[in-house]
Amino acid sequence: MTPQTILYIILGIVLFDYLFEQLLDYLNLKARRKDLPDEIKSFYDEDKYAKSQEYHKALSRFSFLSSAVGFIASFAILSLGGFGYLDTLLRPLVGEGLVLSLSYFGILFILSDLLSLPFALYSTFVIEQKFGFNQTTVKTFITDKLKGYLMTIIIGGVLVGTLIYLILNIGEPFWIYFWVVATVFILIMNMFYTSLILPLFNKLTPLADGELKEAIQKYSQQVDFPLDNIFVIDGSKRSKKANAFFSGIGKKKKIVLYDTLIENHSVEELVSVLAHEVGHFKKKHVIYGLFISILQIGVMLFIMSQMIYSEATSVALGGEQLAIHLNLLAFGILYSPISKILGLLGNMLSRKNEFEADAFAKQTYNGEVMQAALKKLSVDNLSNLYPHPAYVFIHYSHPPLLKRLEALAQ
Repeated sequence: MTPQTILYIILGIVLFDYLFEQLLDYLNLKARRKDLPDEIKSFYDEDKYAKSQEYHKALSRFSFLSSAVGFIASFAILSLGGFGYLDTLLRPLVGEGLVLSLSYFGILFILSDLLSLPFALYSTFVIEQKFGFNQTTVKTFITDKLKGYLMTIIIGGVLVGTLIYLILNIGEPFWIYFWVVATVFILIMNMFYTSLILPLFNKLTPLADGELKEAIQKYSQQVDFPLDNIFVIDGSKRSKKANAFFSGIGKKKKIVLYDTLIENHSVEELVSVLAHEVGHFKKKHVIYGLFISILQIGVMLFIMSQMIYSEATSVALGGEQLAIHLNLLAFGILYSPISKILGLLGNMLSRKNEFEADAFAKQTYNGEVMQAALKKLSVDNLSNLYPHPAYVFIHYSHPPLLKRLEALAQ
């Protein structure tokens, strides 16, 4: 294909994706029910429900604005050859090869972050603050940013640098070598995320001895769940929203409970949340998810290998010659329709897994307590109880609350 044809395809993908997402957001906004339905009156009072409606209205309007700015910027830069122009400016300054590509992506990262910074500030300190969620101070926000930059430079730089080095030196079979690198990285992150990465941003403390710890240990023993440690994370440092998860693969597992979750739920409700997470482990959802992710990365890298050396693709983005970094950008856009389909299938599988984990919690602990925990979580987080089915189908990795309650009640 000619560079012009490739550019038209890229612009068409960007435009379609933007319009499609805006349509989904619009449908989701219009699906809101202003009245308080009878089915949720038992756990949602009118004031709290009205607040949740305003919260999602504010989020939708903000999304429309931020998406429009991002679309206009990217579409204009692509149309005018801005990505290629940056490559032309950098070449005389930093030379060729790996240094050029890393410098290029470094500058793009800084520019992109500067563009998104006002939106991040508004989301955190205006919207989340207005609805009582924000606990982030300016100091924490800045510290998180600086730590995020450091992690991007170290981890992102090593991964991207390795990928580009292999592309430049191995040739078309590079994808096999980097697939191995990516697989090792994913496994390491799954095993050591709680002990290596998370403590850089949050404080993790062992759960104190008491009723909750005893209840968790007792349940874990009953279902033969290999529990290593139970930690409490200071989620309240940034938000009042609550969550829980476990990490690690193999025989040892770490349970992480948000302090906000412990504060707002009873011991029984917390154990039911744990039972849900154990359900994922027992049903091997985590292992299957890892396998699928690794397989998808391999497919993506193979497809990338078929076009990464195309000079026409670099020229389509405004370059004057073959540039691996330009082709990586172009590939990210050209692959997005495939990524969208794979993401959709992944969400379908994830929603099925959530139903199975809920059923496991009901079978091994208490379905009614699980329902109570889900209801409380939904109210505390001002969840959207009536999302549009199309939005759920495309974007939701978890079933909507009412669907989960219905399944638990059966």
